[in-house]
Amino acid sequence: MQGTWNADPPADRNRPSTMNISTILDMAAEAFGERVALVVGDERYTYAALREAALRAAARIQASGARCVALLDVASPATPIAVFAAAYAGVPYVPLNYRLTAPELNELVERIAPALLITIDDYRKLLVPRADLGILDRGEFLALPPLDGAPPQPAEDPRAIAVQLFTSGTTGKPKAAILRHENLMSYIVGTVEFGAADEDDAIVVTVPPYHIAGISAVLSSTYACRRMVLLPNFEPRAWLEAMRREKVSNAFLVPTMLGRIVDHLVEHGAAPDLPALRALAYGGGKMPLSTIAKAMQLFPGVDFTNAYGLTETSSTIAVLGPDDHRAAAASDDPLVRRRLASVGRPAAVEIEIRDDDGKVLGPEEAGMVYVRGPQVSGEYLSLGSQLDADGWFPTKDRGYLDAEGYLFLDGRADDVIVRGGENISPGEIEDVLLSHPAVADCACVAMPDEQWGEAVAAAIVLKDGAAVDAAELQELVKGRLRSSRVPQAIVFKDALPYNETGKVLRRVIRQEFAG
Repeated sequence: MQGTWNADPPADRNRPSTMNISTILDMAAEAFGERVALVVGDERYTYAALREAALRAAARIQASGARCVALLDVASPATPIAVFAAAYAGVPYVPLNYRLTAPELNELVERIAPALLITIDDYRKLLVPRADLGILDRGEFLALPPLDGAPPQPAEDPRAIAVQLFTSGTTGKPKAAILRHENLMSYIVGTVEFGAADEDDAIVVTVPPYHIAGISAVLSSTYACRRMVLLPNFEPRAWLEAMRREKVSNAFLVPTMLGRIVDHLVEHGAAPDLPALRALAYGGGKMPLSTIAKAMQLFPGVDFTNAYGLTETSSTIAVLGPDDHRAAAASDDPLVRRRLASVGRPAAVEIEIRDDDGKVLGPEEAGMVYVRGPQVSGEYLSLGSQLDADGWFPTKDRGYLDAEGYLFLDGRADDVIVRGGENISPGEIEDVLLSHPAVADCACVAMPDEQWGEAVAAAIVLKDGAAVDAAELQELVKGRLRSSRVPQAIVFKDALPYNETGKVLRRVIRQEFAG
């Protein structure tokens, strides 16, 4: 069998009449203006107050003459206000990674100027002053005076740029991904029902503002009219306390965050004690099968969803839903149970797998993941569109589809290890290593080899109190896979390097084996 997997067509929902993301906030404020929209510590905004703040900010942006609005800050009330204010003002929203070094930040600022940048003193001191950069303190941004005159009117151009996001740069220099209003609106109306949340529903948002998951959380929560609880920084105890205090019904986590929560609960022998929690979504990185299995045991009444997406696709393109999780966890069929490690089936898009020559592959055949749909931008500033003639975007992720259309990821194309002309996926070796009871985490990368060009190397993190030597792990891989997959070198580490959204920094690990 060969071909393309399509999502079921979205239901005909209460669709906005315009294709500007500011319409999402307009609809929420008009339908549920007095409902609490946002909670950050002791601060609370209703949807009406959130729109008023965004309109004030939009007027300030237009008066500045800036061509874009940048945010250099942790999550705060300024996050959703800036997202919608930029849309009302008709300029792109550009959140910046506050974890970057001063030289890296100033390089990005140079690429977006002239701009109006919202920040706080901790990050302001990292920036080199320049005439084409207006800097607004977060406190000043949140305390702008009432509007003097008519509110700004958003542009009606669906092709206008709504968001410019710099990619994480885990393998190279960040690229500026472009998301247009029509891309984001297609994603939201295709996956979320307007006003679907009950008044008491709330979601905790822990992903940083500069990640597509953080932006999509703001847009989708506003369209559902769900209360957003923003946490500036993630820590398991603080997350659990916020969940209890705000009686949170929904949450989104990257795999490393969920892993830390599971470890915290196991370490303290405590039950989660989150009676209001109904749904927990995760994504942004590979989820170890053992972690999700343990999480489902700790949260037995919670609906789990794995959401796979990319910046260039306006967020989620495949979903492993609650029923999929339960069916896989309860099944004795290994082909069904392994779906817990998949990212699910297409959501409002088409997905297909191709080989290096562009041929569409069948079930269980690994290759490059391609995606097509109206939410897919596939566009970078200066580089232009990366869509092919038929609208397909190469995600640069490798993976395969099973016979039922479930997508399994093998890692990034750049991560492939080429040993003597043979392409080796790190993911299949990592899965075997993680099956050992002593292994808590691992990552496989390419290392230079005089005979084969590249060989497999592995960085291993052991569970507390556990022990295993390299030879035993090499024998485990040899017994499950071919000898070419056996790590030639293994190092044991206290922790692997991850970025804040849960992606392992393989380039850092490769450097360790470069010699």
